[in-house]
Amino acid sequence: MDFPEGPQLRPQSLMFAFFGGHVLEEGPLCVYSGSVIEVLARAGVGEQAVRSTLTRMVNRGLLQRQREGRRMYFGLTPQATEILWNGKKRLWDMGAVNDDWDGTWTLLGFSLPESWQRQRHDLRSRLTWSGFGPLYSGLWIAPGDFDVSALVSELGLAAHVKIFHATADEATDIGLMIRDTWDLDGVGARYADFDQRWTDRLAPDSGDPLGTRLRLTSEWLRIIRTDPRLPARHLPAAWPARSAHDTFHRIAEQTEAPARSMAARLMETTPLRPS
Repeated sequence: MDFPEGPQLRPQSLMFAFFGGHVLEEGPLCVYSGSVIEVLARAGVGEQAVRSTLTRMVNRGLLQRQREGRRMYFGLTPQATEILWNGKKRLWDMGAVNDDWDGTWTLLGFSLPESWQRQRHDLRSRLTWSGFGPLYSGLWIAPGDFDVSALVSELGLAAHVKIFHATADEATDIGLMIRDTWDLDGVGARYADFDQRWTDRLAPDSGDPLGTRLRLTSEWLRIIRTDPRLPARHLPAAWPARSAHDTFHRIAEQTEAPARSMAARLMETTPLRPS
């Protein structure tokens, strides 16, 4: 397929884009493995990579197998369903530019035993996904009023974490703090690159809308996952997220109907039995 050059997308990301876009809202369904292979091929993923990814996602508790005769089907687990609903909200309900910041910050301080390297990695990863940045090594900050108590409890770290909601003193240079805490150059460059590669992409009646849409949503989610949605008033005037956001939604709108029609023709499904 002819796709704009860009970052190498993981097969699991494209798999999530497929299940999130064409299975999640259709009810508890399983999809025949052959259908998954055919769909993912349109996004440039080979058969062996698809099969390996399906196996890994089953082993990680993200997909469940269901045999029907001699055929194997795959459906979403509750864990994957929650991940996809969260991703869907981030994709479609939250803009890439934060014009509505109310001046508040959420601060999270933590102190973990030195031997807890995995727990520290998990916490930092989840905080990054939630828009936090490291003000200091054990003090992370995010714009807005975030309820992160569920995240902390889920990781079993409630006894090691303190959470505050506050505003900055007038003496604090918020613009400087943002530049010191987050990699603005890196985030901005990813938006600018996305916009440049996709801006002239795909006339409504050309190309492969299904493969294009899978790659588009996978790449966009990958970018916004690294964007803390910092207050627009403290970002450079020509912040590229605004133009990239418009480009994403333009192509998403162009491809939505034809991609759904194509997926419906390719997908063989069966109801997901209770596990």
